[in-house]
Amino acid sequence: MRPYTFKQIQTFLEVARQRSVSKAAERLFVTQPAVSMQLRQLEDAFGLALVEPQGRNIRLTVAGEAFLTYATRAMAQFKDLEALMAEHVGLKKGRIDLAVVSTAKYFVPMLLVRFAKLHPDILVNLSIDNRDNVLGLLSRSEADLVVMGRTPSHLDCEASAFATNPLGIVAPPAHPLARRKKLSFKALADCQFVVREEGSGTRAAMQRLFDDHHTPLQVVMTMPSNETIKQAVMAGMGLSFLSLRTVRHELSSGHLALLDIEGLPQMNNWFVTHLRGKKLSPATQAFKAFLVEQAGALMDSES
Repeated sequence: MRPYTFKQIQTFLEVARQRSVSKAAERLFVTQPAVSMQLRQLEDAFGLALVEPQGRNIRLTVAGEAFLTYATRAMAQFKDLEALMAEHVGLKKGRIDLAVVSTAKYFVPMLLVRFAKLHPDILVNLSIDNRDNVLGLLSRSEADLVVMGRTPSHLDCEASAFATNPLGIVAPPAHPLARRKKLSFKALADCQFVVREEGSGTRAAMQRLFDDHHTPLQVVMTMPSNETIKQAVMAGMGLSFLSLRTVRHELSSGHLALLDIEGLPQMNNWFVTHLRGKKLSPATQAFKAFLVEQAGALMDSES
């Protein structure tokens, strides 16, 4: 068997996740030919095909599926090895793989800047995606820490709350309900909503809220980002249910209105989470401690 490289395995894993060479190239910040070359060299090393074309995308061969299972485990063990070696180096240097749900992108960059001032030689590799994909990174141990609004029940995790996450119903300022006070939740039954995509934590929280109040949720359109949803609400397309930390500027400027619904805003929390059995490097422990001890106050001061 010919030699193969760590980079080739990382490339294969990204292609397997995306089921697309072009999408994998975008995520890895390289060209498509570079990804194809890494795949070809890996296949040559083992003497068999790991992927095959499927329309414009690719699919894994039987050997590729087996390779994916063992490569994922191997990468998780390498992360543990890095954490173990980091203990011998100490806290001054290190790398953290951080994954956050897309709603957290409104405050995580500010926190990373503050952390970098305290620990300038610690590199944080940031991934932003919806809840389902972030959970995938967590379960495969591809993320050291994740930031999300609701901890997973199907994974053995350790989660620490570090900040509040209020969620409410927002509307365009001219909406009839925007001028009314202490509305019952049933007042939303005839309203249309612009919502996040399936797999989003905000979408799941919204659906649970409507189910708990036995109120139908009328979806007029699904959109993949909070920014697009805010623009749609301001344009009068419908109402939405969003984290108030994502709309503080629009509320203060009067471009959006927060509806006065009984029982809302819903007060949830932001959590920093990791697999319970995962060995955290000193750098990762430092970032977790920073979030728990300082993030909440920093976020509130920015509001």
